[in-house]
Amino acid sequence: MKSKLNISGIGMTSQRTRERLLGRLLEQGISDMRVLDVIRSTPRHIFLDEALSHRAYEDVALPIGHNQTISQPYIVARMTEVVLDSGPTDKVLEVGTGCGYQTSVIAQLSKTVYSVERIKPLLDKAKKNLKMLKIRNVEFRHDDGSLGWIDKAPFDAIIATAAPQTIPLELLQQLSPDYGRLIIPVGGEDNQELKLVIRSGKEYQEKAIESVRFVPLLMGQIQN
Repeated sequence: MKSKLNISGIGMTSQRTRERLLGRLLEQGISDMRVLDVIRSTPRHIFLDEALSHRAYEDVALPIGHNQTISQPYIVARMTEVVLDSGPTDKVLEVGTGCGYQTSVIAQLSKTVYSVERIKPLLDKAKKNLKMLKIRNVEFRHDDGSLGWIDKAPFDAIIATAAPQTIPLELLQQLSPDYGRLIIPVGGEDNQELKLVIRSGKEYQEKAIESVRFVPLLMGQIQN
C-alpha cells in the first residue's frame, strides 16, 4: 500500500506540478471546470510505476506494461468533457480499464461506472488504485471489452480507451436509445480519429472530434 505522502505527492508529483498541467489543459481548450477540478485532485502518479512517477504530470501518454499506456491527460480531459457536455452520466461503461486513471476521473463525475479490461494484471492494479482513492462507485469485469457489458446495458455513455478499426456493433446496441453517447477512437495505428456517436432511438449520429493515437482494441482475454 502506497503511503498518504505518496498520494499527496512531492517534488515532481506535487500540487504545484499538477497546477502547471492544468494550465496546459486550459491552453488546449479544456474549459469544463468539473473536469479540471477532478484532474487537479486526482494523483496521476499513483497509477504509474515508481520509476515513471516523476513524469506523471507531463501531458503525455506513458507505458503501464502489457503494451498498454496511461492516456495523455489532455485526451482524458477531452473525452470526459465531451461526454459530460452531451448528456447525463448516471450509467457509464468504460471499455479498457488499464491502470484505472480514466476510470477514476469519470467515476468522480458519474453515478455508476462499469469498467471492462481484458488483461487481468492491469485490472487487478486498477482495483487497488481506486480502492486507495476510496472510489467505490465502479464495478469491474475481466472480459473482452469490444463486447461491452450486456447485463448492465443500456448506458448513458460509453468511453473506449483503445481503438478498433470499426466501431463494434455491440457497443452501439448497448447505448441508451434516449441520447446514449459513445466516445471512441477509430482507425489504424497511424490514422485514428476520436469520434462521438449519439443514439436517438434507432438512429445514430456520428461526429469527428479530432485526430488521436491509441493502442488498438484487441479481442479475447489475458489472464497473466
